[in-house]
Amino acid sequence: MAAEVSSKYAVQMHGITKRFGSFYALTDVDLDVERGTIHSILGENGAGKSTLMNVLYGLYQADEGEIYINGKKVNIKNPTAAIENGIGMVHQHFMLVENFTVTQNIVLGSEPTNGPIALNMRKARKNVLEIVKKYGLEVDPDKRIRDISVGMQQRVEILKALYRGAEILILDEPTAVLTEQEIDELLAIMKNLIKDGKTIIIITHKLKEIQASSDMCTIIRRGKYIDTVPVKGVTEDELATMMVGHAVQLVVDKTPSNPGEVVLDIQNLYVKNEQGINAVKDFNLQVRAGEIVGIAGIDGNGQHELMEAVNNLKKCKGKILVCGEEIQNRNPKYGIDHGLATIPADRHKDGLVLGFSVYENTIMEKYRTEEFSPGGRINRKKMRSFAEELIKAYDVRPEDCGPRKAGALSGGNQQKIIIGREIAQEPKILIAIQPTRGLDVGAIENVHKMLISERDKGVAVLLISFELDEVMNVSDRIAVIYDGHIQQIFEHGTVDNRTLGRVMAGGEIEDTELEEIKKKVQAEKAAEAAGEDVSEAEPAAEVIPVALSEETAEESAAETAPAETAFAEPESEEPAAENELTAENELAAENETAEVSAAEAAPAETAFSEPEIEELMAVNETAEIADAADADSVRTAEEEEETSGTSPEAPEVPEVPETPEVQEAPEVPEVQEAPEVPQEETLAEPDMEQMQHELEQMQQSLVNLQKQIAEMQKALSGRQ
Repeated sequence: MAAEVSSKYAVQMHGITKRFGSFYALTDVDLDVERGTIHSILGENGAGKSTLMNVLYGLYQADEGEIYINGKKVNIKNPTAAIENGIGMVHQHFMLVENFTVTQNIVLGSEPTNGPIALNMRKARKNVLEIVKKYGLEVDPDKRIRDISVGMQQRVEILKALYRGAEILILDEPTAVLTEQEIDELLAIMKNLIKDGKTIIIITHKLKEIQASSDMCTIIRRGKYIDTVPVKGVTEDELATMMVGHAVQLVVDKTPSNPGEVVLDIQNLYVKNEQGINAVKDFNLQVRAGEIVGIAGIDGNGQHELMEAVNNLKKCKGKILVCGEEIQNRNPKYGIDHGLATIPADRHKDGLVLGFSVYENTIMEKYRTEEFSPGGRINRKKMRSFAEELIKAYDVRPEDCGPRKAGALSGGNQQKIIIGREIAQEPKILIAIQPTRGLDVGAIENVHKMLISERDKGVAVLLISFELDEVMNVSDRIAVIYDGHIQQIFEHGTVDNRTLGRVMAGGEIEDTELEEIKKKVQAEKAAEAAGEDVSEAEPAAEVIPVALSEETAEESAAETAPAETAFAEPESEEPAAENELTAENELAAENETAEVSAAEAAPAETAFSEPEIEELMAVNETAEIADAADADSVRTAEEEEETSGTSPEAPEVPEVPETPEVQEAPEVPEVQEAPEVPQEETLAEPDMEQMQHELEQMQQSLVNLQKQIAEMQKALSGRQ
C-alpha cells in the first residue's frame, strides 16, 4: 500500500502503469523512498525494475500514476526535467565518450565558457577536482575513458550526476560488470554519499549486495508490486522467495561426476596480448566428458586471451585439441563444427546481433544447415518454431519477444537467449564465461542446473567465472589461473575461499596443508548438513578474494608492489572485444580487443619528491606528453625533437633498448625487481622460451618506467 505523500520521502511513485502495445511492463506499482537512505528495487529479469526507473528519469512516460519529489507532485517529461528535479541516473551500460577525458565527459553539455562561445576547460577541470575531493571519488581528471578501468568509469558516471546537482541517484545494476574489489569500493562510495545527505535507489537482483548496502527493499514481480521490507528484517532466502514467487536453491545439489575421455586438451599454450606480450604462458589443462572444470582467477590473468585462442579469434602457439583433433589457428566456424560452443562474457559484443530479431539470433550458428536453410534459403517457419520453443524453455520475457530486436530485451533475458542457443548446439565441449552475469537468483539456479545437466549427459564443461561461490558450487575440479598459467588444481570439496584466494594471488598450497584444509571443509559441510551454525568457522571468507585482488593487480608483472601515486589505477581494465557478429555470423573476422594496457602487468607506481622527479627525468628524458584535449597544459619544457609526438599511452617498446639513458634504469626499484628468474639461473641452463619471457618482462618494465616519468612530468608541469 502506498505511503501518504510527505516531504520525508525523496521519491514517491504511486499507481505507476506502463504499457508497450498490449504488453503491461508495469501495473499499478508503488514506490516510497525515504530521504537519506539506500533503497533497493529487487526483481527477476524482466520484472520491470529498469522500466520503473526510466519512468522516474523521464526516459519513458507512465500511462497512469503520479510522481512526487520531496512531497511535491512533478511532471517528468524528459531527462532534463529529471535533472532539474535533482535526479541523476547511472545506466547499466555507461553513457561515456571513450575518446574524451574524464573532465570532458563529466561537463559534457554543461561546460563552463569564456564568453558566449569559448570553452573554459581550466575552470571545468577545477570544478571536477572540487567534486572529486568533496565526495572522495578519486579519479584522474585528465585520463581518457578508454584508459581507465570499468570501476573508474562508473565513478565518472556518478560524478556526472553529482556535477549536475543530483540529490537522488539511480544506479541501474551497478555491480554487474565490477570486480569484487570494485564492488566493495562502490559500496563505500554509496555510504559516503548517504552521509552527505544524498538518496540512492539501486536496481539489482544480487541479494548479498542488498543486505550489505540497503536500508529498504521494494520487490517487483512480473511488473507488479509485491512488498517493501526493511533489509535488516529479512534473510536472503526470504528475499529470493519474494522475488521469484517460490523457494530458490542458492546452492544447487549435484551428484559426484563420472569423467570419461578427454574432450578438450590444451597443451603448452602461449597467447600474446595487444602489446605483444605473452598473457597466456605454458598453459596446460584437460577437460573430460562428464565433468565441469572451473577456472578461478582474478580478472586480467590471461582469461580473455585464453578464450580468444580457444575460439580461434587470436593466433597462438601450442595445441588446442577437441576430441584429439587440433583446432587452433583456424577460424571460429571450424571450432563450432567440431563441437565447441561458447557462452561469451560480453553478450552485446560477442553474443548477439542487437539489431536482429530474437528469432534470427537463435539460429546464428545453424542458419546454414539443411535444417534451417534447405536449398540455401532460410526456412522462417522452422526458425520461428525453434525460437519459440527456446523462449518457452528458458523463460525469456516477454513471451512474445520473438519478432522484437534482441537489443530491446533486458540484459538477463538476452543472456537466456545465448545460453539456450549454445546448449541447443548439443556440443561436445561447452565453455561458459560468466554465464550468470546479470541474472536473478532464480535464473542463476536454472543456469547452474543446466550446466550440471549437460555434464550428466556426457558434455565436457569449462566454466570461467569471477564469482568464487559459483566456481566452488558448480565445479567438479577447480583450476586456478595466475599470470597466464595454471597455478594449482583442486578437487571439489577440498578447498575453501581463503585457500583459493591465496593461490589466486600467486601462492601455492603444500599437500600437507591441503589435507588439513580438506578435513576442515568436510567437517564444516557435515556440521551444516546436521543443521549446526558454521557461520563463525570462516568469518568474512568472501572478503578475502577482494583484498587479494588488490594485491595481485599490482603484482602481476613484478614480485614487489611499491606504493601507488595519485595517478595509479588500482585495477586493471577488463579487455573488451570489439568484434560484432554479422548477418553471416561466421565470426571469422579478427577480434579487435580494446587496449589491455600495461596495467595488467605493471607494478604499482611510487610517489616521488620533486628532486627525485628531476633526477629520473635526467635518466630518461622524454618528449612530448601531448593530449589532444589539453595539449596546452600538458606540454613540458623537456620536449626533445627526436621524440616529438610520442604519447605516454603508447610508448614504442622496440626503441627503448636503443636509448642510452635506459641502461641506467636498474636504479629504479621496479626495473630491478622485474625479472622473476635470476640471471645466473638463465645462463646456467639456457632456455630460449624463458629468456624470451624475461626479455619481454624487462621491456615491459622499461615501458612502465617511461609511463611513470611521463606522469611525473605532468605532475611537475601542473605545479609549475
